Order: sequence, then C-alpha cells, then structure tokens
Amino acid sequence: MNASQPKTNTIVESVGLTKIFRDFWMRTKASAVDGISFQIEKGELFGLLGPNGSGKSTTIKLILGLLNKTKGRLTVFGREPHDVSVKRFIGFLPEESYLYPYLNCHETLDYYGRLYGITRKVRKRRAEELLDMVGLTQVAHRHVGEFSKGMMRRIGLAQALINDPEFLILDEPTSGLDPIGTRQVKDLLCELKRRGKTILLSSHLLSDVEDVCDRMTILYGGKIHAEGTADELLVDTEHTIIRIPRIHNDGTIAKIDKILQEEEGTSIESVQQPREKLETFFIQLVDRAIQAKVETSGVKGGSTAPFLKGDEEGDLLIDKLIEHEITSETASIDSAEVQSMQVEDEREVLDTLLNSEEVTTKAKEATKDQEISNQTDDSVIDSLLKDQEDEHPQDSQ
Repeated sequence: MNASQPKTNTIVESVGLTKIFRDFWMRTKASAVDGISFQIEKGELFGLLGPNGSGKSTTIKLILGLLNKTKGRLTVFGREPHDVSVKRFIGFLPEESYLYPYLNCHETLDYYGRLYGITRKVRKRRAEELLDMVGLTQVAHRHVGEFSKGMMRRIGLAQALINDPEFLILDEPTSGLDPIGTRQVKDLLCELKRRGKTILLSSHLLSDVEDVCDRMTILYGGKIHAEGTADELLVDTEHTIIRIPRIHNDGTIAKIDKILQEEEGTSIESVQQPREKLETFFIQLVDRAIQAKVETSGVKGGSTAPFLKGDEEGDLLIDKLIEHEITSETASIDSAEVQSMQVEDEREVLDTLLNSEEVTTKAKEATKDQEISNQTDDSVIDSLLKDQEDEHPQDSQ
C-alpha cells in the first residue's frame, strides 16, 4: 500500500449528523439519525450501543460513505467519508457477512487482499495466520456458502483484518459465536488497541462492550441519550463493596454490623457468597479439556495473528534480505556465465583461424621443383599409346 496514513488524532468527527429516509413523494419516512455529535480519537476503542432501530447501523454506513447524510458534518481521517483514499485504512465487518459462497477461505481472503493491493506473498502469509487465529484452518478448503453462522462470522472477521487496518469497524462481531470465539474477539480487540489501532464496536451484548470499550455512546430513537466511560456511566454511588476472604463466624458479621450502625448510621443489607461469571467458568472448563487433549471436531482458535501484533515488519525485512541475496547470487552467476561465454568465443575464433591456415596450405600449386617418383608403372603408359594408334591408324602408316 503506497499511500501514507492521514496524520490526524481525530479519526471520526460528527457534528449534528442527521439522516432522514424519505418515500417516493419526498415525505419523511423515518429519521434514523437525528443530530448526533461525537468524536472517536486515535487509539480509542469506542462503543456504539442501542436497541434495534436506534440508528447504529445507519451511523456506521454514513461513516463508511455507503449512505449520504441529510445534514450536519462528518469526517473520517479528516476527509469526507466518500473519499476513496481513506478506504485502504479501514476494515469493516458488517452485521451480516456478505461473502461469495463459491469461494473457499483462502480464495476469499486472497480476493480481499488483492482489492487492497497487497502483494501475493504477504496475502498468503496473512491468510494462513488469520485462518489459524479464527480456527478455520481445518476447513479452509470448504466453500464459504457451506459454513454455519458462527463460521461465517469468523471468516468475516478475518477478511476485515486482512489489510491490518488503522480503523476497524465491527458491527455485532460476536453474533453467532460461541463463548470461546467471543473471548477471542475480546482478546483481539485488546491487542489491537495496544498497538494503537482505532476501533468502533457496535453490539447488543452489553457485557462485551463493558469489558473492552474506553468510551461508549448509547442511542435511542436516533439520538444520543448517554455517553462517557464505563466508570462514569456505571458506577453505583449508593453502595460500597468491601471484598474480604470468606467469614466463617457469624459473630464477626454481627460485630461489623454493630460498628456500621454506630459509626455510619447504617447496617449490612445482605451477606452473599460471590460467584464467578458463567463465561469465566465455561472458558476454564474448555481450557482444562484442551490441556487433557480431549478430541473434538469443532473449531480450534489460535493466538492472534503475528502481523496484527506488529511482528510482520521483521518478516518483511527478512524477505527483502533473502531476495537481495538471491539477486546478488544470480548476478554473480550471470557474470561468470558471460565470462565463460567470452572465453569459448575466443577459442572458437582461434580454432577457425587455425583451420583456415591448414586449408591454405593444402591449396598451394605444385612447383617444378617437386620430386618425381622413380617407381613409374610402364604398362600404363604403353596402354595409353596403344589406344591412340587404334584411334588414328592412318597417322601410323
């Protein structure tokens, strides 16, 4: 990718953004987005929340330039959303993965990699790393049209990451994924955020957004009703939690309650044993099964692809050094071949000259000084004279 990334700390800026859908007679059919204003800063993991029909998907389509705004101002990397030059820096996973059903996993990722202008060698390496990361290596030869919804989300996530985007937009990324895939997506988002990537996450699973997002905006009816960090929005100002190891003596709890009544004028509302989240218990159970090497025909997700961790630069440098060495060796071999060809040409010219001297020597005229052999056959001469007499008898008389 030749174009350099636009230098701006504000990736998305929206001011009074409005989108009104109208019917054939230009009458207002629905106000999907109604004058919202927000910013997404570089390196931020931003959550976009809201119930169905609140305007989340419409906002994402406006950011991508798939829809035209009715009014307001919206910029992406400091430019208009329709500017094609910024598309190469964006990765997008839509709510429904619209992929070519007759292509397999490798062909799908190779196709999208070519659209981004990625070289063949890099496309191949990234495709293998991504398929291993999303757990589709074992079914890479199958057509995408045969996949379940969860597998479609996995290959869709891989295609959104093939260009190592600076700005990643995910619309319901964990929809259809099992708890292992959901945890993997969370880990991936944290890894990308660590590298300074900017992420816009839209999800109905509020626990997912709460775990990973820096800031969030909640939409309802096309308007913003709340925005801020998780601590700002979710902190409970009415209660205080004191976490201590388990108390086995009920008398201790009674003493603590008495102190609270005397010092704070309040009492203990309830005493409960804490419990883990079901997701945590599920992941631990699966991890134990994996360590026990229990066989399964399900997907087996790998670690985050190396190029998404920023480890690709070293590989590219190594490839360049290898290519340079091969080129140098080829050049040296070519020069040696040229020298050997020159020597052979010189030898051919010398042989030609020698052969021409031999022909000249053989073509010399006989001189009078040549010696005549004494071993002459007289019978041959007599036969020739007799033949002449037979041809001219009168001359002989």
